[in-house]
Amino acid sequence: MRMHIRMLVIGAASAMPLMASGQVGTLPAVDIKAAEIAAMAGPEHKQGTLPNIRVVDAGGHNIAVGALYRTAAQPQPVAVHYKVSEIYYVLKGSATLVTGGKVLNAKVRAADSAQVKAQDGPGESGTAIEDGVSQEIHEGDVVIIPAGTPHWFSKIDQALGYMVIRVDPQQILDLK
Repeated sequence: MRMHIRMLVIGAASAMPLMASGQVGTLPAVDIKAAEIAAMAGPEHKQGTLPNIRVVDAGGHNIAVGALYRTAAQPQPVAVHYKVSEIYYVLKGSATLVTGGKVLNAKVRAADSAQVKAQDGPGESGTAIEDGVSQEIHEGDVVIIPAGTPHWFSKIDQALGYMVIRVDPQQILDLK
């Protein structure tokens, strides 16, 4: 089955800037084409490329849309994003995702790193999770990971392609 994904990000009217005339202004809609997402979520994705396709001001908070492709052969570090929540939509493949628990061998990410400023905000990485909850995720599944929740792919079955939507209420991420 072939899926077509098209996403529009439109700011809420209550968060719109007030114009000089007293009318509410609008933020532009952002159209992200399925081809852009597919290119980032497939094997042709260049290793080490930051996954965010766009980061937009959505009226008082930023929304980032990106995609990732991971293989079973790649090391999978634990991640915790202190201030940015994530929503995963699995496009292809399957994996075991561990959430919650305690991060082992945690290292705080440098505040000036590209990962912090342009990908997912301040946080930490580790090597595994102790006492977390494991769940199998498959094509079509959606996972919501609140800010501060450790998460880790403990196992990837061959390859995993997924779209990630990041909610950045403090507007930490650089607009793109």
